Amino acid sequence: MKQAILITAYKNFEHLVDIIDFFDESFEFHIHVDKKSKVPKSIFEKISARKNVKTFLQKYRVNWGGVNHLKSALFLASKALQESDSQYFHLISGQDFPIKNIMQFKKMTSGYKFNDYLEYFEIPTKTWANENGGLDRIQYYHLFDMLDAKKYIKWLWKFVSMQKKLHLKRPIKNKIPKLYGGSTWWSLSRETLQYVIDYTNKTPYLINRLQYTFCPEEIYFQTVIMNSGYSKKVINDNLRYIDWESTRIGKYSASPAILSSSHFDEIAVSKKLFARKFDHPISDNLKVMLQNKI
Repeated sequence: MKQAILITAYKNFEHLVDIIDFFDESFEFHIHVDKKSKVPKSIFEKISARKNVKTFLQKYRVNWGGVNHLKSALFLASKALQESDSQYFHLISGQDFPIKNIMQFKKMTSGYKFNDYLEYFEIPTKTWANENGGLDRIQYYHLFDMLDAKKYIKWLWKFVSMQKKLHLKRPIKNKIPKLYGGSTWWSLSRETLQYVIDYTNKTPYLINRLQYTFCPEEIYFQTVIMNSGYSKKVINDNLRYIDWESTRIGKYSASPAILSSSHFDEIAVSKKLFARKFDHPISDNLKVMLQNKI
């Protein structure tokens, strides 16, 4: 019985190789790289040569906050489900790294019933209090797929503020009983992930409505699954160690924090499967410490 690791990446491609090499042949990889990124030829050849890498391509231009990150995840899920041996699926970023040994991963599929791990909460939520409980993400047009937030973030937020001042709101039809949000990253069983893909193909209203919303990948999977019978299988935990305290890197602020060796003690006792975010060179010592421990 195999598991599939789905990865959305845009940089630090040597780290991708380390993720792949951590797992054995019972894990298959499906990787999407932002179309804007340039993968060094040597890394491309190295990753492509791995027998357990089933998908490795650049299909979408992925801007932070836009819908194409969600589309990338759905694309990878569809590709992974075509592999009949894969029974469990993990969506991670190219800046994640496993923090448990392979046997602990395999325990997840050792029984006859697999749990689904997905962080979720109803929208509106206190978690997104500064965004009107998350409703601002959906009720106003966001142009993150059209403009790169790294260059135009102030203009993008001004555009939303202008819509608020003019009392312009996008309607939401009653086709969706409840809206849910949560973390982008999840670990799901085959039957649950297959339900999401079938729903996307048969009922395209939600995926279409989430066009021009903000970070729809933090809404789609939760809303589809938690409005279905599969919600009974869900454990409200994404199994990812993430430090949401902001860290300063040069003149830039990073949130969630870039992990370093100072996080090792917390990660070592964590019950999570993966940790993020890893970035060269800040996280290099931590990765070595974790590999030695595991």
